[in-house]
Amino acid sequence: MNFLEERIQKDGVVKEGNVLKVDSFLNHQMDVRLFDQIGEEFKRRFADEKINKILTIEASGIGIACIVARHFDVPVIFAKKSKSINIEGDVYVAEVESFTHKCKNQVIVSKKFLNPEDKVLIIDDFLANGCALQGLISIVKSAGAEVSGIGIAIEKGFQPGVYTKENYDKIDLHRPYVDDVILVSKDGKPMKRETDLIDVWFDSGAMPYAQIHYPFENKELLDSHQVYPADFIAEGVDQTRGWFFTLHAIATMVFDSISYKAVISNGLVLDKNGNKMSKRLGNAVDPFSTIEKYGSDPLRWYMITNSSPWDNLKFDVDGVEEVRRKFFGTLYNTYSFFALYANVDEFDYKEADVPMAERPEIDRWILSVLNTLVKNVDTCYNEYEPTKAGRLISEFVNDNLSNWYVRLNRKRFWGGGMTQDKLSAFQTLYTCLETVAKLMAPIAPFYADMLYSDLIAATGRDNVVSVHLAKFPEYKEEMIDKELEVRMQMAQDVTSMVLALRRKVNIKVRQPLQCIMVPVVDEEQKMHIEAVKDLIMNEVNVKEIKFVDGAAGVLVKKVKCDFKKLGPKFGKQMKAVAAAVAGMSQEAIAELEKNGKYTFVLDGAEAVIETTDVEIFSEDIPGWLVANEGKLTVALEVTVTEELRREGIARELVNRIQNIRKSSGFEITDKIKITLSKNPQTDDAVNEYNDYIRNQVLGTSLTLADNVENGTELNFDDFSLYVSVVKE
Repeated sequence: MNFLEERIQKDGVVKEGNVLKVDSFLNHQMDVRLFDQIGEEFKRRFADEKINKILTIEASGIGIACIVARHFDVPVIFAKKSKSINIEGDVYVAEVESFTHKCKNQVIVSKKFLNPEDKVLIIDDFLANGCALQGLISIVKSAGAEVSGIGIAIEKGFQPGVYTKENYDKIDLHRPYVDDVILVSKDGKPMKRETDLIDVWFDSGAMPYAQIHYPFENKELLDSHQVYPADFIAEGVDQTRGWFFTLHAIATMVFDSISYKAVISNGLVLDKNGNKMSKRLGNAVDPFSTIEKYGSDPLRWYMITNSSPWDNLKFDVDGVEEVRRKFFGTLYNTYSFFALYANVDEFDYKEADVPMAERPEIDRWILSVLNTLVKNVDTCYNEYEPTKAGRLISEFVNDNLSNWYVRLNRKRFWGGGMTQDKLSAFQTLYTCLETVAKLMAPIAPFYADMLYSDLIAATGRDNVVSVHLAKFPEYKEEMIDKELEVRMQMAQDVTSMVLALRRKVNIKVRQPLQCIMVPVVDEEQKMHIEAVKDLIMNEVNVKEIKFVDGAAGVLVKKVKCDFKKLGPKFGKQMKAVAAAVAGMSQEAIAELEKNGKYTFVLDGAEAVIETTDVEIFSEDIPGWLVANEGKLTVALEVTVTEELRREGIARELVNRIQNIRKSSGFEITDKIKITLSKNPQTDDAVNEYNDYIRNQVLGTSLTLADNVENGTELNFDDFSLYVSVVKE
């Protein structure tokens, strides 16, 4: 109906918000001649339909409906918005929502005017959200009649500022539909799409060249393949494939080359329960406030190490706090420990490196692990596995560097002159910190830069202004000692198991215990533990480690089936296998541990089980606690003799006095005098270990007294002491 379009462009008025008003000819003031043209057009379009009634809704659409009805020579049925006394009998009812008035109304039609045999043409002036139209259709269907056609004068279409699905379903801003959209400028002039724009995907596909202003600048960099093709591109999992395609398509057409070598796909960030973040649901996290509270590096480290980039991330702000505390806090404390003693001894790494052969085993071990770390992290970065790289760095800092190396070597950094042993400790720890700073820089750029800058500012070992301009570490194969790493891992495993047993019965590490018993499964295992037994004994505070033959019957072992693994493996034979496993002798269990598998003969058929198919565990024996982890079993004697108790008290006193030193603000080199109140439960221990206590806390004297004036109270489980600590 071009005549209506022309009339709208001629007499229509566009109000604020791009709202079209046709009050002068369609609703408030009705142009009957225009309505007659509309009726003629609808008659032409629905000429083949046997329409016998027209249905409309009050109010302004009634005028158009009446004149349309004259062309069809049929009556008009009004759907009224309120019940009138003139309406008799039963009515059809439908609920409609007024787009203009933003309210819901019930419309009614008397049943006697609408019959099943009727063929109805619905007429209305405007189509906004379709609610009124749906209401009229439902009335026709309720009557059993047929909707033969729908005639709408004007579709209101998309409404700016109305953020509903129904409204946005009315508009498609892609070609060719966007060309039907005419916007109006502030001065009332029409605005249309610029016709010479290329498709957005091909426009973005030129990015590799456009970003370097090729060919007007940097032509030689691209032509020589220094900056092209890209090593990788990164896009979200919800990104359209058009981007990937057009990059290659344009590159092939222009350069006969691929555009990139790999794609890194980024997953979605969900809430901690796996739901999509939404302001409406109240589960959205503000990244800026999170960065302000926790820092950008902890946030970045958490997001990268929590899940692979291509997997969806269940974001939990508590995880960011844990990363900040556990990883960054541990690394900070490790650096602070190093800096404290390095400043005391004025270590600046000006001395030549202590030869590896002359360094203690613990130094050679951590440097071996460090070089293995460099090798593995470099591989992870090259293979686009930042999650694995971050986890490896975290594991090294937490488990190996801080919780093992530094903890075992604290005394090497204390007092005295700069011996070769102390120099080796300083150089080793410095190397670890410097290397970690470089390795973590791609994930935590700010923290790494600060750490590296602080280190090289004191030593001058590098002259770069940032860690990001330093050379990435290269591993040295000759410094990797796998045998040493295995031995030390064995020491860590045994230590961890024994400490867990201590916690089980609430025996502090400062309380010495007599013995660890290890049933060895083979000579290799025994050799590894033998090599590090002194370290283990010192770390878990036991007097000796005894090795026993795994089959000697000292410990009673049992085997339990993992039915999830064995069920699919043996099927109907599973019942017989389970019975055989439950009845295994100690010798058979020892063979299973040693060889990694054991063969049963059941009903003339062989059934092979492996250590991964079962759980092997040992039962506690009187006076001992037992722990199992794979092939490794340890038993800890938990009986505390009087002699052991006295030594434990001495160690506890050392700890308490050291805490008093720290809280009193003493320097680490300050010497002190100690006065301790007498007590029958501690006097023997103090007298026996007087020299030990003084040496540990830099005490020049340790005296027992009946009364200690202005002393600090020390509370033990069932008694208290008072101690005075004064600087000499």
